[in-house]
Amino acid sequence: METVLLLIHLIIAVALIGVVLLQRSEGGGLGMGGGGGTMTGRAAATAMTKLTWALGALFLANSVALTVIAAQNAAGSSVIDLLPPNNGSVETPALPLGESLLPPTTGDAPLTPPRAD
Repeated sequence: METVLLLIHLIIAVALIGVVLLQRSEGGGLGMGGGGGTMTGRAAATAMTKLTWALGALFLANSVALTVIAAQNAAGSSVIDLLPPNNGSVETPALPLGESLLPPTTGDAPLTPPRAD
């Protein structure tokens, strides 16, 4: 059931993106451009606008349904339950053998570069 709802969710999301991109730009986005007509308080509701609202409502309802199903499937379980038991011991990573983690000191470097004979 969850897989079917996820597939429907994907289809609704793609359709919503397509419908929004197909709508006619009315200008005035972020205060730029300028509308080509009179500015009214209420825009005419076109079929594309109604379809956008319907797809948005379906997207929201499907999201809520997916959340409810996911919460029911995860009842009482936790990611921490999947970890192996620790037995009270804490493992610390060992240092690499033969290597120092400190930067080299000046005593390690030669004072003069080697001569090429």
